Amino acid sequence: MAEASVAAIEAFLDGKPQRSGKLSAADKQSGFWSCAFIRGLPAEIWTAEPMVLALAHYMRQERYANPALITHVASIAPEAVRRAARYSGLVLRQHSPRWREIAELADSHADEFNEFIRIFDVFEDARLSRATALEQRKSPLGGLTPLELLAYASLYAFDHLVPPALGLIPKTHDAIEMQDAWDAINDLLKWKLANCDPSSLQLGEADIVDSMRRHLTPFLVPSRDQAPPREDLYRAFAQLMDAMIEWNSFVARSAEAFSYDDGIRFVREGARLEIVERDAQARAAWGRDGNKLTRLQGYWLYRGRDALLASEATLARVGRKNFDANLQAFAKAMATQLRLTEVYGVADTVQAESGLRVELFHALLALELMTAFFLKDFIRPYIDYLQQCGNARTALGRLAFDGMLRGENRWPLTWSDKAAKIARIRSWTVSSEFPQGNAKAAEAILDFWTSDWLALSDRLRNGEPGLQPELFERPMLKMGRTLFQLPWVVALQNNATGAINNLRRIGARLAGAREDTRRIEHRLGEQFAERNFRVQTNCQPAALDGNDPGEVDLVCARDDYVLVLEIKSTFLRRSQKDAWLHGSSTLRKAGLQLQRKVRAVSRALADDADFAKDLGMSPTRGMPFVVGWIVDTSIECDHQRFCGFLKISLEEVLIALRDDRRLLNDPDGLLGLTSGRPRQSSDAAWTLYEDAFSAARFVHVIEHGAVWDERPIHVEGAQQCN
Repeated sequence: MAEASVAAIEAFLDGKPQRSGKLSAADKQSGFWSCAFIRGLPAEIWTAEPMVLALAHYMRQERYANPALITHVASIAPEAVRRAARYSGLVLRQHSPRWREIAELADSHADEFNEFIRIFDVFEDARLSRATALEQRKSPLGGLTPLELLAYASLYAFDHLVPPALGLIPKTHDAIEMQDAWDAINDLLKWKLANCDPSSLQLGEADIVDSMRRHLTPFLVPSRDQAPPREDLYRAFAQLMDAMIEWNSFVARSAEAFSYDDGIRFVREGARLEIVERDAQARAAWGRDGNKLTRLQGYWLYRGRDALLASEATLARVGRKNFDANLQAFAKAMATQLRLTEVYGVADTVQAESGLRVELFHALLALELMTAFFLKDFIRPYIDYLQQCGNARTALGRLAFDGMLRGENRWPLTWSDKAAKIARIRSWTVSSEFPQGNAKAAEAILDFWTSDWLALSDRLRNGEPGLQPELFERPMLKMGRTLFQLPWVVALQNNATGAINNLRRIGARLAGAREDTRRIEHRLGEQFAERNFRVQTNCQPAALDGNDPGEVDLVCARDDYVLVLEIKSTFLRRSQKDAWLHGSSTLRKAGLQLQRKVRAVSRALADDADFAKDLGMSPTRGMPFVVGWIVDTSIECDHQRFCGFLKISLEEVLIALRDDRRLLNDPDGLLGLTSGRPRQSSDAAWTLYEDAFSAARFVHVIEHGAVWDERPIHVEGAQQCN
């Protein structure tokens, strides 16, 4: 009974029946919670993770009501109700009828829920005060167009963000974090796009000049012949930034931490809340995963550098002018291309939303060259002027004036029509086929990196579902026929993250996404084959006990080990909420899938002689060790287990197979990650396979996370460089 109940709960969580005709989400909720077996479930089922997640699904929606259900569960498993309420995000949705069902438990289940409800009350007071402050701060800027808000954001960025980003201002405990500021600016621009007149996004040259003359020029080139700078609006923008950052901080570090971080608990002290750590290891996992991402960035930069130095044809394209900056741009573009192709399965050409296709390397190189250009011609001259005069506006004015003398735009934001931009970057598409560059390829590059603000505004205004690009993911901002760029964004952003999320987060629903996943599986299979594994991709074992196990992404066999791999391809996440949702949905489901597939593969090895023979397994040696892993392109929930199966990153598997973990540890000191520790000049000092590669050692390396060890393995005779 218990096993059947859990199976039904898991099916509900997976959205089954998926082909349900006219059944709405509310119908599915009603159908599930009305099942006869629900009332008879014991407390241990209600407190198990699947049922808590199912309750969270109920509390997340508002179309179906079953208050008797909550009262019933509160009587036998109150902790299940509390956890589900947290996981559903009700702390930020206390207007929901689902929260009112829980609040009413104060009368019938006071001992179990009174304190819980009071904690929610404190959160609601904090939410209301911050939401009110945010709305009040928006009011003075309500009449600005998106372009005008962008102008004040750019002034703010050069004043508050660029100097500390380049280490010119010592960081204090109350300094604004760069990412927090970018998130706030992104949110404010989305607010403006959702509430603006569509005509304000159909800009001609006269409209742009007029807006800049009223809102930007007086700050940079003050004159008695024009109106004074709108200091009131700039102060209002700075105050709005403070309110937006405070709101985002409350949501991410308080409300979402309360909802999704099981490593802490909130304790009420009068009218405020204190955080008490209850699982230090769980809390440390988030930080460890972030550290792994940083080290992976360095790993791919080393791979990109080595690939560039090995390619005479690509090196020849670097040219002598601005050689150092261009060399770095080429190396970074190659690094991101390697990562996108080897980890994310991206093809050599990619398609923009306009339908145009472009070579992946050209698209990546163009963005890196834009970054190099803005650093050289905007950021560094601005910093020089700032150090000379000590005033951000004077420095920006001198930068703008210097640009006017050269006939160039050196404003805190730049703009040009598409034709001019195509002509400017055409030379970046030079190839043997197009020695003068290709205008069509340049257009495709622009389209690939462009966010159409008119279309985005329509979606936001109409509340249409769908993922929206962040500034750093598509940094070409289109308004009318004009393309805008923000030098302070393009110069300082992480282009690799932008490219990955442009393709895997925003572009995940494009037609080629499924082909990308197939390429991931086949390319990873090729890496295993190079280590003499027998490999089968997308094989279909026979049904087990009448249940179809589904297609197995990858089966790799060697040395009496059979690895059954479930591949998941997603994007890079930045919030604990997104990571928790990934773990409780995609990875939880992957664990269940792998459970069926490992059983089916084990049965096939025992019963299907041809299948075993194809994998190099001999019945005379007995049953091999069958190991199941969830292999994910994201780092979230790394080395956690789902249904007993280890979740690991695909990059960890690649590094273990290539045995080049030394590149994770900044071996040449290029990235400043070595923190002064001695480096090993010998690859042998870093090898994971001191004797020889074997399947048993490979499994041990993965299971114990040896790839991430920051110390070399001592090898006799290995030379140390001090």
